[in-house]
Amino acid sequence: MDQTETVKKQSNSGRWFWGLLAALIVIAILFVGFSIMFFAKIVSDTGRYDEVSGKGNGKIAVVDLDFTILSSESIVRQFRKFGEDKSIKAILLHVNTPGGGVAASQEMYEAIKKVKESGKPVVVSISSLGASGGYYAACGGSIIVANPGSLVGSIGVIMNLTNIKDMAEKIGITENIIKSGELKDAGNPFRELNEKDKEYFQDIVNDSYDQFLDVVSKSRKIDKEKLKVYADGRVFTGRQAKDIGLIDSLGTYEDAVKITSRLAGIEGDPVIVREKKKDNLLFRIVESFSENNLKTVKNELKSEFLEQPILQYKFVY
Repeated sequence: MDQTETVKKQSNSGRWFWGLLAALIVIAILFVGFSIMFFAKIVSDTGRYDEVSGKGNGKIAVVDLDFTILSSESIVRQFRKFGEDKSIKAILLHVNTPGGGVAASQEMYEAIKKVKESGKPVVVSISSLGASGGYYAACGGSIIVANPGSLVGSIGVIMNLTNIKDMAEKIGITENIIKSGELKDAGNPFRELNEKDKEYFQDIVNDSYDQFLDVVSKSRKIDKEKLKVYADGRVFTGRQAKDIGLIDSLGTYEDAVKITSRLAGIEGDPVIVREKKKDNLLFRIVESFSENNLKTVKNELKSEFLEQPILQYKFVY
């Protein structure tokens, strides 16, 4: 066998080797992908990764609203899940948030109220902070409990409009706008707000504020005009909030658990069920596959830093 044939055979062997290796890698990737999707299906269907603690003759679910409100998805999902689960006798919403987006806060409120109106008790326990959109959502519950030193309220609306006109001019950035109407570029960060812009945005803020007042007035049974005295963006301590009527009872989280158990007719200590936080990389991957959305983490970061809602029920501190 001459040298040319030997080289050719070695070349063919090399191609076969790398081809086989590539095929095995593809098969491994597909196997891992399908395994993750199967794993995600198990998590979704069985609730296998809910945390369960305590011993008793009845279950209550705890839902944690402990983040700045950008999206309602996690809270709405949990209330739907636990609301439909007949083994769950009541839900305790544990709140520690400054609020956030108007629409997301409203969606949470509606989901919470729907479970309450179905006949399943929903108790709200406010930890350090239950402000603005967080308080709005809390109004969907049956009873609101807060510590004496909790900060509660901040009934109001804020709109953040950034202006970078001067900076843009300094570095030579210009913008040409072609628009269909006078207010189409209202809030454009490359120009100053004019009086019509301000009037336009103030009308939006006022209407959103009026919606907030309507919800609190109806849920807390406080006259709307009387409520306006306190609904100027201020927060109140839990003790002050109880005197005003913004909450029902002073107490700790443990007190709220006891109240929830009593409303659910559970004797003794209840079994506590809560959704395990999916903060590590594996669970993020699983969640991405289960929702058929590989851009979940990227979108969360984008929303957190670049696309926070302009119109907010939020306590700014």
